[in-house]
Amino acid sequence: MAESLTEIKRRIDSTKSTEKITQAMQMVSASKLNQIEKKSTAYQLYYSKIREIVTHMAAAQLLALDNAKKLAEKDADEKQPKGKIEVSSLMQQRPIKKTGYLVITSDRGLVGSYNSNVIKAVTDMITSDHKSSDEYVFMAVGGTGADFFKNRGMNIAYEYRGVSDVPTFNEVREIVTTAVSMYDSGVFDELYVCYNHHVNSLRSEFRAEKMLPINDLDVSEVKNKNIEYIADPSKEKVLDVILPQYAASLIFGALMDAKAAEHAAGMTAMRSATDNANDLIDKLTLNYNRARQGAITQEITEITAGVSALE
Repeated sequence: MAESLTEIKRRIDSTKSTEKITQAMQMVSASKLNQIEKKSTAYQLYYSKIREIVTHMAAAQLLALDNAKKLAEKDADEKQPKGKIEVSSLMQQRPIKKTGYLVITSDRGLVGSYNSNVIKAVTDMITSDHKSSDEYVFMAVGGTGADFFKNRGMNIAYEYRGVSDVPTFNEVREIVTTAVSMYDSGVFDELYVCYNHHVNSLRSEFRAEKMLPINDLDVSEVKNKNIEYIADPSKEKVLDVILPQYAASLIFGALMDAKAAEHAAGMTAMRSATDNANDLIDKLTLNYNRARQGAITQEITEITAGVSALE
């Protein structure tokens, strides 16, 4: 019985130590979630402004292109517009031969079903939309997703590990530069960003947003489409600079959103682990008290029997 009591006591102490660790990890995740939520709020101001600029310039460019075509149609002798207006390559639609998927997962575990939800949704999408592995390629941000695709022999064109818990805009530059370069060189003809969207501390939902080509700009948002821009060296060159920044803002927003969901999942998982540890401690304490009571009762019975034998 003494050995049983010792074993139960050891399990109680071990579980208490685990409970302290999970509680501390829960507090750390909660702190990181609070930081990234504040940063996301500030980022929205930047995103809304750069979207406004890009949308205005794109609307002006498309309007000029449309006017040039109408003038050319009126002149029977002119087959092409006099001033050739080019649309940025990041906005041009082209035949889809291969699709790229930028999948954002975490580098570590202990985040509940966060990673498995993203990976399952992506694999389901691949199975549904593609007949051959030659039709898609992955860009993996996060070690969990990269290792998953590698272990199954899937085509990974790029991987990035070690994203900060509260990422900075500079961390995204390499990812965006690589994505744009791969798009321009024809590695893929469209790119989707796949990640978990942070709804609240208890829930997240999978999202797959098209990043390239950039076609989510709604020119109807522009109140005055007849805006005349003075650009040096040209509007097209300015758009060539601004559009990659806009693409970077899209990926940065998705990355912060994914990190917020990751911290929320980690906080929830550690809270659940702490609650389970407390329940186990209560059960073990009850078993320990019962075993201790049984040992005391047995000792009293043995003493009483010994006294009776001496009388």
